[in-house]
Formats: sequence, C-alpha cells, structure tokens
Amino acid sequence: MSERVLIRLGRLNPTAVFLGVGALVFVALVLPGIVGGALLLLLAAGVVWVLTKTWVVQPPRVRVARLLILGLLLALAVFKIA
Repeated sequence: MSERVLIRLGRLNPTAVFLGVGALVFVALVLPGIVGGALLLLLAAGVVWVLTKTWVVQPPRVRVARLLILGLLLALAVFKIA
C-alpha cells in the first residue's frame, strides 16, 4: 500500500505540493494554540513517514535538508503548543 501512495506522491506537481504545504503551515501558524500545534505535528508525522520510506534512495544532502525541515516543524509545534 505504501508503494502506491509513494508513486502517487511522485506524480504530483512539485510546485503545487510546495504551495499546498506552505498554505498548511501558514494556517497552522495562524490557528490558536493547540489546534495549530496539532496541525504542525500532523504535518511532521507526514514528513517522518516520507523520510522512512525514501531514506535509502536520497543523497545525504537531501537527508540533511529534510531533517532540518522536520526539526523546524517540531520546534514550531512545540512553540505553538507551549
């Protein structure tokens, strides 16, 4: 099942995905407290899932960038909830 999801994700327009995730992060930052933090945590969970499925095929530079993005998402979520 996860392979089908990854294939479908690979077919998406990268610009549309970037704008969609950016809009989601914006909405999460605008929403109050725990609601926005929970949305950011859900997004971080999605990033973790993608990382676990694509880790071996990504070059080290991409791995580092994705880990930095994950760390930023988690920091924003903790800041939003606290």
